[in-house]
Amino acid sequence: MVADVGQPHNTDHPPTRQRKGGRKPGQPHNSDHLRGLGRGWLARGTANLGRVRIATTADLHGFLPEVPACDVLVIAGDLTPASNHDLGFQGNWLDGVFRRWLEAAPAQHIVGIAGNHDFVFEQAPEAVPADLPWTYLQDGGTTIDGVSFWGSPWTPWFHDWAFNAPKGDTAETFLGEKYAAVPDDTDVLLIHGPPAGYGDRTSTGHLAGSSAFLRLIDRTQAKLAVYGHIHEARGAWTRGTTQLVNASAVALDYALVDNPIVAYEI
Repeated sequence: MVADVGQPHNTDHPPTRQRKGGRKPGQPHNSDHLRGLGRGWLARGTANLGRVRIATTADLHGFLPEVPACDVLVIAGDLTPASNHDLGFQGNWLDGVFRRWLEAAPAQHIVGIAGNHDFVFEQAPEAVPADLPWTYLQDGGTTIDGVSFWGSPWTPWFHDWAFNAPKGDTAETFLGEKYAAVPDDTDVLLIHGPPAGYGDRTSTGHLAGSSAFLRLIDRTQAKLAVYGHIHEARGAWTRGTTQLVNASAVALDYALVDNPIVAYEI
C-alpha cells in the first residue's frame, strides 16, 4: 500500500496555500514502510567511461524509497511531504525520517538541493538541520572523487512557490545571473526545474522549462543534468554529450512511480 502524501492536484494549478504562515501542522508523514519499494535500475550514460555510479531522484514529496548501491546519490529537490508546508513541520521531518533515510542509504556520498515545495530552506534556513549527512547545494558546487557537481533550487516563476524567479522575467535574467557562476567544466548539474524542451510539458500543455538552464547545459556540456518539478514529464534524453534526466519520483497524482531512483555511470 502506498501512503497518501497529499491530495492529487494538477501540477499546472497547485492548491491554494498560505505563503508566509504555512499550513496547519499535521502528523509527521511516516515513509519508513516504503523503503522496500521500487529499487532503481542501472542505465549507462553516454558521456564517459562508467567509473562513477550516480543514483538520481527528485520530487520525493515525503516518499523515501530504497536506494540502490551507488557512489553518489543526487536529489533534485521537493524533498518534504506535499501534505504539509508548515515550516516547523518541514524542519522536524528533515531532522527525523529524512535524516534516518540518508543515514541508511548505501551511497558513499549524497548531494541534494531544495525545490519549490521546500519552503523551510528559503524562509527559515536556520530550521534546517545543519548536520544532515549530505552536501546541500544552493547556488554552489562540490567535487567528489574528481567529479564536479553544481546545484540550484531556482525555477522560472511557478505559482509563487519557494525559490521562484521573479514573475514576468521572460528573458530569464534572474536565472541567467544565478547560472553565470557555474564553472564551464562542471560534470553534473542538479537543478530543480527542467530545461526548455526536455521533460517540461505539463498535463495542460504548458511548457515550463527554462531557456537559461538549456543555455547552461550547452555552455558546460555537463555529462549529466538532473532535475524534476514536472512530474508527468519524467524521462531521459541526450543533448550533445549530456545525459538529461527528469528524475521525478512521483506521478502527476503524487503517487510513487516504479523505479523512483535510477542510476547512471559517468
